[in-house]
Amino acid sequence: MSQIPKSCSIYLLIVLWQLLTITPTLAAPPFINAQSYDDKYYQAHEIKQLFAEDSDVDLLILGDWGRNGHYSQRSVAKWMDIASHYLDAEMVVTTGDNFYDNGVASIHDPIWNTSFEQIYQGPNLFIDWYPTLGNHDYRGNWQAQIDYSQVSRRWELPAQYYEKLITLDDGTQAHLLFIDTSPLNPDYQGETKYQETQKQDADAQLTWLHQTLSNSKADWRIVFGHHPLYSSGKRYGATDGIKSVLEPILEEYRVHAYFAGHEHDLQHNQVAGKTVEHFISGAGSKLRPTGKVDFTRFSSSSAGFAALSIGTDALVVQFIGDNGNVVYRYNIELKAK
Repeated sequence: MSQIPKSCSIYLLIVLWQLLTITPTLAAPPFINAQSYDDKYYQAHEIKQLFAEDSDVDLLILGDWGRNGHYSQRSVAKWMDIASHYLDAEMVVTTGDNFYDNGVASIHDPIWNTSFEQIYQGPNLFIDWYPTLGNHDYRGNWQAQIDYSQVSRRWELPAQYYEKLITLDDGTQAHLLFIDTSPLNPDYQGETKYQETQKQDADAQLTWLHQTLSNSKADWRIVFGHHPLYSSGKRYGATDGIKSVLEPILEEYRVHAYFAGHEHDLQHNQVAGKTVEHFISGAGSKLRPTGKVDFTRFSSSSAGFAALSIGTDALVVQFIGDNGNVVYRYNIELKAK
């Protein structure tokens, strides 16, 4: 029996080493979730002082979030799943800027996996997501975010603006309106990077908003958009453009709450003599400093999200931080129209 030449032996050893070390690395799946979600996990991650009522319809509200898991995105996602578990939430609403910095390129863009599918992978986040579009989403292919609704079971963006009616077991109704504020924002007129927003029919959307609210017979009227009308943060004093467009409509039809993002923090603002309560949930990943002014009820430059409980007699808004604490709670009592 002839012996294997020494040079061949060395070659075989090199190949064997490659098979044992390099090949498994290349063949490994791009994402492995080692977390085990079971009763023990949720018992160990209690959200203290969380308001939860079985008869309410609960939703989570997330803004300014898609950053490939960077900054606080993963920790916020973790506690969103836990909150959804305890609230038995039915949906997630986004207040825009879903993907930084320049939206998505197509329905096949890898950022769908790295910023959405692989981040919000807790079992209680596989519920319906109702997004709104932000200004950063318009710097990419905004139509692809609508088209992704045909790819993902949980991503429900049927159009740039749309509505949803929720009926509680006792017949109480909540009318949710999801609007596209970038085309309505006068500040974007003439801005090259937001020129796509100015190609949209703003008048058609405003007509729809008027008609939808005027025809609404629901007990609760809640509007979600991207740009805030009031802010205690970076854009304090710089929201007059969008405020002049939207506030008269929201006040005329006595909208109970308006939820926005754009500011990277958590806020509740209420102006004396006004009907609408203004909330900002834009702390889904990267934060900015915020402050307090005369209309500020609450503001915090802390990562987190909002939870909204829709009940028969009250709306309960809770801000939940990425440390698992309820940092703010506010009740809106139902009044006669």
